[in-house]
Amino acid sequence: MSAPLTDVSTTALPTVVIGAGPVGLAAAAHLTQRGIEPLVLESGPAAGSAVREWGHVRLFSTWSELVDPAAEKLLEPTGWTAPDGAAYPSGADWAEQYLQPLADLLGDKVRCGATVTGVSRLGRDRIVDADREQQPFTVRIRLTDGTEQRILARAVIDASGTWTTPSPIGSDGLPALGERAAAARISYRVPDLKDPAVRARYAGRRTAVIGSGASAFTALATLAEVAKDEPGTHTVWILRRGISGSTFGGGTADQLPARGALGLAAKAAVDNGYADAVTGFRTESVEPARDGRLVLTGEDGRRLDPVDEIIVLTGLRPDLSFLSEIRLRLDERLQAPVELAPLIDPNQHSCGTVYPHGHRELSHPEPGIYLVGMKSYGRAPTFLAMTGYEQVRSVVAAIAGDTESADRVELTLPESGVCGGAGLFDDPAGTEQSDGGGCCAPEPALVQIGATATGAADGEQAPGGCCS
Repeated sequence: MSAPLTDVSTTALPTVVIGAGPVGLAAAAHLTQRGIEPLVLESGPAAGSAVREWGHVRLFSTWSELVDPAAEKLLEPTGWTAPDGAAYPSGADWAEQYLQPLADLLGDKVRCGATVTGVSRLGRDRIVDADREQQPFTVRIRLTDGTEQRILARAVIDASGTWTTPSPIGSDGLPALGERAAAARISYRVPDLKDPAVRARYAGRRTAVIGSGASAFTALATLAEVAKDEPGTHTVWILRRGISGSTFGGGTADQLPARGALGLAAKAAVDNGYADAVTGFRTESVEPARDGRLVLTGEDGRRLDPVDEIIVLTGLRPDLSFLSEIRLRLDERLQAPVELAPLIDPNQHSCGTVYPHGHRELSHPEPGIYLVGMKSYGRAPTFLAMTGYEQVRSVVAAIAGDTESADRVELTLPESGVCGGAGLFDDPAGTEQSDGGGCCAPEPALVQIGATATGAADGEQAPGGCCS
């Protein structure tokens, strides 16, 4: 672990934070608390721009888990009133009632409309060793009017998230054949069905929803609500694996009750006939039908009945393009820091909590740069806001040279109630399990949609092990 930067000319520079989302603004709050000048660069027009884009979605974490302690300390003297800690905000609530007031407090330390296009060392590309660590970082930005600027920084905290780079339809990580050509009928976001224009796009139509996580659950549940009022509205839920006891999440065993309820709502959409599940389907191509609709073809040759719209919710991935001149050490699978990757690998982890981690797990061969928040998880889907808040507390302490505080990482995350591996291998049979000595030994049992699994209530696994 390298020593903190001590050169006067470097420490006088700001620490650049990329992204004015929840974790980026929390980083700025911690920097301010320690007397280090932050400069937050946000590509969108306002703080929390990405959060605002899914503002219609309600979080499954309560307010008590969504407000950073350092940020709250900064806000309290301004007369800001903390929301009810037991309530569940929407994305819009989070942005308007917390993120925007925090950004307003930070004032000109937050610059919106500034897109980071590159990060490097002053006068050093990635191959040059000489005096590298003594040089400040250079951060290139593009403003909304097209002009470019260069900013010098003592350290860089990349909290830009993964929102702008959704994963495609293809199970090989590439766009399915014809996916780009059909872009007008494909969305990669949970639709806001309270918006009349968006509702008209899906009401009375047949929609394919591809994905198996919380976003897919949300889409299934909201489309089911439309189907109750709009005849002809139907969803085809496409899963790359089979239906098992863990498909719908932890149910009532989830320590985040709203997260468990979301999975149960998705199950109800299928049980009540508003959606059909197609399992073990890996999409190879998207083809136009004669009537102008779209036909999905699987790698196994199956062709599904035509659909009017497709909603792709297959995860997100980090944009690493503007970090090409920085020496990063990333896991070859997850694109997460190599020390963090084994702790969050979704092929292994879905039951229990993520091992506490901080600056050491988030460091790279290039000292002074950290990927935090959603971006630190790479392609892993299990990130929670409170994880990011603890990350930046530790990282900022390390930048300040307070190694004792930086190493004191304590975090307990709520269990999902889902045992075995998360099944990212997408075994069509639905019988995958963790091979890493997980807390629950039995393989997940197959669940017949519309029926109750033996020994368990609808939507939950039979009790046992750590998930009881």
